[in-house]
Amino acid sequence: MNPVTVLIGIAALGFGIYTSYVRATSPAKFGKLEAMKKQWGEGVGKAVHFVAYTVIPIIFGIVMIVAGIKGVSFF
Repeated sequence: MNPVTVLIGIAALGFGIYTSYVRATSPAKFGKLEAMKKQWGEGVGKAVHFVAYTVIPIIFGIVMIVAGIKGVSFF
């Protein structure tokens, strides 16, 4: 087990979960969301922001945790 890799995974997973929570409770806190909606429109801007700040960190976090448990070291 590599604890550094696992901790990075936990941090990324926590970030993704946090952004998911904030998106549900008070989406006005996301400054970049408004900029993305202006750039690409309401629907696409929300989708890009959701993927970039929620989905990718959660997937990356899970992959890093599993890799760290298996002993893979990225540093």
